[in-house]
Amino acid sequence: MSESSYRTILRSSSIIGGAQVINIAVSLVKMKVVAMLLGPAGMGLVGLYLNLVQTASTISALGFGNVGTRQIATAQAEGGDVAVGRTRRALFWGTIGLALLGAAVFWALSGWIARVILDDPSRAHEVAWLSLAVALTVAAGSQGALLTGLRRAGDLARINVLSGVAGAALGVGALLLWGQGGLLALVLVAPATTFMLGHLYVARLRPPAGPSARLAELMEEWRVMARLGAAFMVSALIMVLGFLASRTLVQRELGAEALGQFQAAWAIGMTYLGFVLGAMGTDYYPRLTAAIRDRATAVRLVNEQTEVALLLCAPVLVVMLGCAPYVIRLLYSAEFETAAEILRWQLLGDLLKVMSWPLGFILLASGAGKTFLLTETLAVLVFYGVVWIGLPLMGITATGVAFLALYAVYLPVVWLLGRHYIGFAWTRAVKAQAVIAAAAALTVEIVARQSIIGGAAVSLLLGAALGVWAMMQLSAQIGAGGQLGKLAAMADRVKRWTTARL
Repeated sequence: MSESSYRTILRSSSIIGGAQVINIAVSLVKMKVVAMLLGPAGMGLVGLYLNLVQTASTISALGFGNVGTRQIATAQAEGGDVAVGRTRRALFWGTIGLALLGAAVFWALSGWIARVILDDPSRAHEVAWLSLAVALTVAAGSQGALLTGLRRAGDLARINVLSGVAGAALGVGALLLWGQGGLLALVLVAPATTFMLGHLYVARLRPPAGPSARLAELMEEWRVMARLGAAFMVSALIMVLGFLASRTLVQRELGAEALGQFQAAWAIGMTYLGFVLGAMGTDYYPRLTAAIRDRATAVRLVNEQTEVALLLCAPVLVVMLGCAPYVIRLLYSAEFETAAEILRWQLLGDLLKVMSWPLGFILLASGAGKTFLLTETLAVLVFYGVVWIGLPLMGITATGVAFLALYAVYLPVVWLLGRHYIGFAWTRAVKAQAVIAAAAALTVEIVARQSIIGGAAVSLLLGAALGVWAMMQLSAQIGAGGQLGKLAAMADRVKRWTTARL
């Protein structure tokens, strides 16, 4: 594995990951304020509103975000500046039309959404305002696709940090000022600030190269984007609708309080790994897209990304697993104690998620839209099915078990597909990291079931050990000197001993 490639992965992870760490801290503060001011029921409503916006924007965008990144990266690798300019123009004008159309349709359906999905016709006026968030989310998605395709990691990091801080400050300010009435503003300010900052950074790019595209050229670009994007849009829509259906099922079966417990655990589970998973979408995806026709290079990139992701995520995951009850109390309040059990199951699923994400990008980079659709459909069916079966048996904890089941099925499926598309196989180094992380996580889980304090203590000890191990391993890969170099040499000896026995 090349030293320069590891440096690239770590550089992108440090840039995007650093931004995500700031965003995570800001998001945790925001969640704490929302939990204190609105309680579990309010948290549940915020989650529903966000899910509605995500669903509508996913449909409206027609997959142009995912496909736009792929097309920009491919054009840059194979066609040069003129091809990139043509794709940029098509992405810009196509997104404007989709954003306006999506917002108009959502606004027209606001009454039906409030009545059928929220089961509260009095909220139709609030739902109508969410159409603005839909338009802004679609527009911001195309900005992100362009910057990601051009690998502008620094710009993306700045947008993430500034929009996260500004959105949280304005949203929390609205809640403090208007109480329950500020809930809508909390949902709207995030896409608004992201769009405005995205526009600022995109405007600083050089104008698209080449002559202004004729309508026929734009139509051809849109045809390609729509053909690939439709499958990605449907797959993303199925995933979003599956989670929305699960939330609706929880609310109807167990009530708003239980939905708030689920949303609390979900918010943490979807946030804390962002420092690594965000970097995958920003740097790794376009690099893999450019190399996808070279099987050996693609396999190497996937393995390197998986190994780094495991090294960076394992210490955090293990500490979170043992300290889940304390994390919930710290970030929310004593009312959210049930969320700790949900979170523990989700954290076990996150280990499988970290291993499956680099594999999932193989399908995106290959343009395998129909296959991607089938894998996402299978995943959401597993999640919803376990929730539906499990709610009467184990209550709201079923949502956490469903998350683990989702990735227990998804990981082997994408591994087999990766083997089919690029001849993928995990290296011994990746297997070793996975075994170490899994052993630490299961040890913490077993101890935590017996004693909350004991679980926290063991998790902190093992998390620290995994952190040192990660530092040693990564230092060895990038050729660090000094004391880190000595640690790296020690890590290399341990690694050779471990991999020889796998």
